[in-house]
Amino acid sequence: MNISQHTDEDLRRSLGIGRRRFLSTCTAVAAGAVAAPVLGAAPVQAAPQAAPRAAAGGEGHALVPADKRGIILYTVRDAIGRDPLSTSLPSGFRAVFEQLARFGYRQVEFAGYGQHANAPGGASLESVQGAKLLRRWLDDNGLRAQGNHGFIPGSWPLTSGDLDTFKKHLEIANILGMAHMGTGADPTNSRYKADWDVAADKWNALGEIARRAGLKLYTHNHDAAYDFLLDGGPLDAQGRPTRSSGIRKLEYFLSVTDPKLVWLEMDVFWAHVAQYKFRTYTAHDGSTRTDVFDPAGLVTCHDKRYPLFHAKDGVVNTTNGMGYDMVPFGTGVIDYTTFFSRVGHRNYHNPMVEQDNAPSAANPAQSLEHAAIGYRNLAALRR
Repeated sequence: MNISQHTDEDLRRSLGIGRRRFLSTCTAVAAGAVAAPVLGAAPVQAAPQAAPRAAAGGEGHALVPADKRGIILYTVRDAIGRDPLSTSLPSGFRAVFEQLARFGYRQVEFAGYGQHANAPGGASLESVQGAKLLRRWLDDNGLRAQGNHGFIPGSWPLTSGDLDTFKKHLEIANILGMAHMGTGADPTNSRYKADWDVAADKWNALGEIARRAGLKLYTHNHDAAYDFLLDGGPLDAQGRPTRSSGIRKLEYFLSVTDPKLVWLEMDVFWAHVAQYKFRTYTAHDGSTRTDVFDPAGLVTCHDKRYPLFHAKDGVVNTTNGMGYDMVPFGTGVIDYTTFFSRVGHRNYHNPMVEQDNAPSAANPAQSLEHAAIGYRNLAALRR
């Protein structure tokens, strides 16, 4: 059943929660959408305006086609990991797949292959046999695995053990039917150009191995990846540069990796955090310069290198150092209507709804409730 046909009463019954608590949850998350920052401006400078909404009556073209609407399973990790013998809520991969399909999702991105030992298939499905079981459950529910935040070797040059493990994960990805395999971490945590050169060599090599296996290797970003690269000026006591040309770390990585071998997944929330945090740099000549990051602009320049997005939302908070607090997708102020309208290549990108803080010990159903809200709002986006 499509979420547009799925009533709140249906959802409440499917999750086994009371009507009052369900309605209070939906009201609370909807209350967050009060002001939308202008794209390219920091939240503190944003002019209040209505948050983007779908055209009335579903008019206009859907910005995210039905078969491209996905979710990263990290959002519902508590549901996957809980003991199915302890609750009537969906628990473990199979039951969670069934629930996500009822909401309307057609794609998932894995965040590992572990679940509770009492769930069908046992605690770990990180094996050929486990992957075959997961694939059957995906197929049964009309879901496609689009990627995974999985194993990237820590060694470089690669040890034989790391290489074997990497190839095992490529095999699992192929059994699951993925087009992409990746990681949730930046290529390096360093700000220095020399370290990004090493990371580029490593990722080009890994990307070639993945390409031979029929997969696209991707790296997922956080805000730090969009800080300014240190690549010139006076050297510090360790002989490292202290100033910047103004190029951002991930922009440099894009320029020194092979576009046929290395791909990216932009987390749109963290890209907007970077827009808020990293606005000035010290140039090689010692002057302070301002450069406001434009997430959609970077994607537009490298559109085909971004097959995946994390669709994560936020409300303005200028007291936490990030500029935003995470909220369920579509209940915040990040302008996804404009973002998805700008990035182009219709039917190419695969947005995955994500909310890091969706699980709640006080409300075990919350992550799945928020997954349903996220699907509804992703489907509602109109050009």
